[in-house]
Amino acid sequence: MPSAYNDDCILSIDHFKGARDAGPPAERLREVRRRARRFREELLSRPPLRYYRSCALIRVPYPTKYAFLNAFSLPTPLCHIVNRLFIVQFDTREGVKTLLASPSDIHANAETPFFKRLSQGFGPFEAIGKRLIAPVFATVEACLSEAGVAPEAVDYIAYDHLHTQDLRRWLGTGGAPGYFPRAKLLVMRQEWASTQGLLPTQADWYCPSGTEGIDPAKVIELEGDVLVGDSFAILHTPGHTEGNQSFVARTSEGLLVTSENGVGVDSYAPLHSKIPGLRRYAEKTGSEVILNGNTLEGSVDQYISMVQEKEIAGPSARHPDFPAMASSSEVASYAAFPGIKPTFAYGDIELGAATRGGRA
Repeated sequence: MPSAYNDDCILSIDHFKGARDAGPPAERLREVRRRARRFREELLSRPPLRYYRSCALIRVPYPTKYAFLNAFSLPTPLCHIVNRLFIVQFDTREGVKTLLASPSDIHANAETPFFKRLSQGFGPFEAIGKRLIAPVFATVEACLSEAGVAPEAVDYIAYDHLHTQDLRRWLGTGGAPGYFPRAKLLVMRQEWASTQGLLPTQADWYCPSGTEGIDPAKVIELEGDVLVGDSFAILHTPGHTEGNQSFVARTSEGLLVTSENGVGVDSYAPLHSKIPGLRRYAEKTGSEVILNGNTLEGSVDQYISMVQEKEIAGPSARHPDFPAMASSSEVASYAAFPGIKPTFAYGDIELGAATRGGRA
């Protein structure tokens, strides 16, 4: 299918078109699962990306009632999730191109209403509290510098969804150039539309004015699933938000799928999880995934999307009991939040070799 985006690197694909049209949700799930397995085989036949790297940016406190919806069995109110940046490079006829997935402006994003209220709970000790429960590992700028990728070499940025994200530093506002002067945002049309008119239940999780003043020419609104280059896919996986999208990377280690529909591999294979309550909940209810449920814009779709993601990912080369889900927000252990330790976590990953400067 030809590209509809005036960019030879972005190709519309229809592998999942109509897969969710059936009335009964169980039929939708079966059809999505079947197509996911076929899509996995097709993407595995493609060459690996030139470079794939994930970098921890910040630990963020997050309510366990959201992270492990209905499943966590201890009274611990919060857990830690690690937000990561993903650097992807791939070959094209125009040379090497660079895409950044989830480049979070960690300081601007702190204005997100939910997290701002949480930090203000420390009162006069707010600065100390932030350092204790939301420690910063690195910035986007530092991660790129370490990889040797120049800001002007970044062609695209993308997020699985726009919760907490302030894009203005990266893309610029009011005609002023951003930190990535050439970059364009790849976003599902519905996700972009949502940011223009949020309901209160949504607005608590979006950064105020985070998309305000951005040049529309910097935004590529995706109508559905696409391939970016030969070996990187962006799939519409609604649920966590209506415009949620997942990243599928063909790497030298197989496929790696990134999303925030779930907060780590335990959420995608609860029968193998040692996090208190997850296995019991899965056995009791028959659920094969545990939703990340802070907004619940579409829980039926989210369940189907998580099965789609794990079927595409396949078993991890590092721990075959779990799918190869490199979550954009991955649950992590922390002494102040007892009882929560991931059974397995990907952490930071580096596969391949970066093109210095980012362009051939």
